[in-house]
Amino acid sequence: MAEKKSSIGLVWEPKVPLPSVTKTGHEVLQKLPENVVWKPESELVDGLFVPPNDPRKMNKFLRKQVKDTAGKSWFEMPAPTITPELKKDLQMLKLRSVIDPKRHYKKGDSKSKTLPKYFQVGTVIESASDFFSGRLTKKERKATLADELLSDRSLGDYRKRKVQEIQEQNHTVGNQKWKIKSKHSWKRAKERRHV
Repeated sequence: MAEKKSSIGLVWEPKVPLPSVTKTGHEVLQKLPENVVWKPESELVDGLFVPPNDPRKMNKFLRKQVKDTAGKSWFEMPAPTITPELKKDLQMLKLRSVIDPKRHYKKGDSKSKTLPKYFQVGTVIESASDFFSGRLTKKERKATLADELLSDRSLGDYRKRKVQEIQEQNHTVGNQKWKIKSKHSWKRAKERRHV
């Protein structure tokens, strides 16, 4: 006695009537329900969208579907859109070791020229227990980090002093520019002085 193996067969028929080729396009669109988006039959298989069989196209399709995040270990932190203000703030953070002479930071990735892809920006809110001198006043608070650093008077004085020191180093001392180097011209210069 031959045992009959029971096979599970899946049969699916679309509930939405598919447009037939014999009818004109205007009549078909009138008979379709309003919530159905019409696509050409070349893109649909039995009324459903089927991803392409080509592995390259499939990988491209999957890459478009994946969200741009830092990963599960970073709690799916999204990559923010970089605006000019954010770009300036990130550049200022990279150069923070130059800004304040009394603070020293680890080297980190200050050498790399690329900006970080994943980051978040927050606002520091002081607690009521902080002392008044430790807080920023409303006047001192600025929209961006760059604005805050530019408005700091002590930082401005430090910047001016450093620029002046660099200019003094590069400045020629006395009249070295007019120094006479050859013997012949030295004699002429001596004659001019004694005349």
